[in-house]
Amino acid sequence: MLRIHNSLTGRKEELQTILPGRVGMYVCGITVYDYCHIGHARSQVAFDIVRRWLRASGLDVTYVRNITDIDDKIIRRAAENGESIDALTGRYIEAMNEDFAKLGIERPDHEPRATQYLPEIVAMTGTLIDKGYAYVAADGDVLYAVERFAGYGRLSGKKLEDLEAGARIEVDAAKRNPLDFVLWKAAKPGEPSWPSPWGAGRPGWHIECSAMSVELLGTHFDIHGGGMDLKFPHHENEIAQSCAATGDGFANIWLHNGFVNVDEEKMSKSLGNFFTVREVLPTLRHAEVLRYFLVSSHYRGPINYSTAQLAQADAALTRLYTALRGLAPAPLARSHTAAQEEFAAAMDDDFNTPQALAVLQGLARDINAARAVGDTKTAQWRANELVALGNLLGLLTVEAEQWFRLGVPAVGGEAVMGDSAIEALVEARLAARKAKNWAESDRIRDQLAAAGIVLEDKPGGTTEWRRK
Repeated sequence: MLRIHNSLTGRKEELQTILPGRVGMYVCGITVYDYCHIGHARSQVAFDIVRRWLRASGLDVTYVRNITDIDDKIIRRAAENGESIDALTGRYIEAMNEDFAKLGIERPDHEPRATQYLPEIVAMTGTLIDKGYAYVAADGDVLYAVERFAGYGRLSGKKLEDLEAGARIEVDAAKRNPLDFVLWKAAKPGEPSWPSPWGAGRPGWHIECSAMSVELLGTHFDIHGGGMDLKFPHHENEIAQSCAATGDGFANIWLHNGFVNVDEEKMSKSLGNFFTVREVLPTLRHAEVLRYFLVSSHYRGPINYSTAQLAQADAALTRLYTALRGLAPAPLARSHTAAQEEFAAAMDDDFNTPQALAVLQGLARDINAARAVGDTKTAQWRANELVALGNLLGLLTVEAEQWFRLGVPAVGGEAVMGDSAIEALVEARLAARKAKNWAESDRIRDQLAAAGIVLEDKPGGTTEWRRK
């Protein structure tokens, strides 16, 4: 029984899908004006895990993740760069897809862009005006009247009167209430715009998600997700817009992933303490190290980013790959072993990936114990389980021997010794040992050790190697 913490109710609830056997899930994606950072990776890995487990549970999942390809930051960055908005967003969409592919994040079933759904956005805005939930301001903007929606604040737990009392009242005569937000922005000179019944303009940020999710998943769907920072006001505004426009329930379950912290402070561009995915990945043995780090904490809680944490993730993954060395995991036959049941129980408990990883580490210990007593059959079976369960988390996708040939790139421009050069030195050392030239054998071992290569001599005169 899959139980999910619902941000809307503040408690864990059993997943009861609207349509039997099917799940509609919408997740807020990226605003494409820069490279994706670790915070983006944390959110998208979390929901990739959610999707994988829903699918593994036998559900047919329709996964929608949007792209915001028009907003103030995009317009400003394109102007600073002296390039078109299409060129800017196209470049960063391509970079996003490259980064996510390396992290094992599967592509969504639908990836709508705001600029592709202008008719739907205009239609929903018009419906809100017709129903009295929105109005055209004196400056040409179309604004949502928050006081008209009785349930405003139910997701975030905020009361409208408290928000109004604490609002920083800006000089904006166009707004009836300082909390009213933009559905459609009137065109400004030099900015891109599209036609509408209220004049040329472009969509506000919140309305795009409402229009695209309703168009692709219907007026009532199962799961809506995003970062904790989106709960208010973005998701709160989505609920207000969507429910008012359609008269339906919008999303049943809301999922929010926690922040990434650096030195216990939230990672953010404003603080200058953020790291892009493409900055971090070249410093790691493999992108799986970053993925393991991200799933080693529960998705709802904060996670503290540091090189020490990444090193721990590398060591933990290496323990798993060490257990798999010399084995050739095969597809797992249908069964219900204790390990599989523990893994399923962890994932069914609000996608508890730290506990699921503990099951993987337990399997690795079982493999090592079986090997120690010569029980190859048990070791092989446990290896099958380990890889199958690891793959459900997007892990253990590398062949075990290859894992130990991956090394952390050298710092300071020094080249890393390539596989072919290492193999040649290993063969030369074996030849020296065969000729009983121990001095030459030791010299080659020292040369490889200086390059970060560890040799493991095996019975029968063979040698395996791995990078530190």
